[in-house]
Amino acid sequence: MSLSGEEIRQVIYLRKRGHSIPEISRECKISKSTISRHVRYIVILPKYYGRWLARRNASKIMSERDWVEARTRAKKTVQSITHKDLVLIGAALYWAEGSKKDFGLSNTDPVLIRIFLFILRNAFDVKDIDLKVSLRIYEDLDKTACLRFWSRVTGIKLNKSTSINILHGSKKGKLKYGMCRVRVKRGGLLLKKIFSIINQIDVLTAPVVQRIERETPKL
Repeated sequence: MSLSGEEIRQVIYLRKRGHSIPEISRECKISKSTISRHVRYIVILPKYYGRWLARRNASKIMSERDWVEARTRAKKTVQSITHKDLVLIGAALYWAEGSKKDFGLSNTDPVLIRIFLFILRNAFDVKDIDLKVSLRIYEDLDKTACLRFWSRVTGIKLNKSTSINILHGSKKGKLKYGMCRVRVKRGGLLLKKIFSIINQIDVLTAPVVQRIERETPKL
């Protein structure tokens, strides 16, 4: 989003006087990301620094309070996970991140990879011998460190024989261990099972979608 000269002057004026990014966003009706870009190097005036610091600390306290409440509610909501839950979570993860041609899923998030492998092993009875793990990393990354990292995440020993696709250039701002791809050998039947589950979810939710469409007023 590009700002006019007057808008930029107003943003800088408020920032120098200790206003937080959310405050400036509300005041100027400009997105927080755009505000952040324009105030990155703006120095707050000394007489307003105390105000900014107090607001920032208050914001941190409120954020931590919200996190505590969210974690408490999550524990109450998810007290246990059934086999059916695992199947549905696995289908949702694959729907979002998986390949449509062969059974494979790639991601840079180690938590996602670990959970997906747990589901494959425990809900779909996939054995480690049927799993193939490969990596995609940029040439500036430490190959040995990446292999060691994803070995811990997957619980599968990766070594020099592991397939690694090395890309030219460097990856800034991303996970420093690259991307991990988990593939199930001869996974055609499992792929059909996953997409059959997805189709069944679609069948069960279709009446709800149709009702919403009927009840939505036409503009």
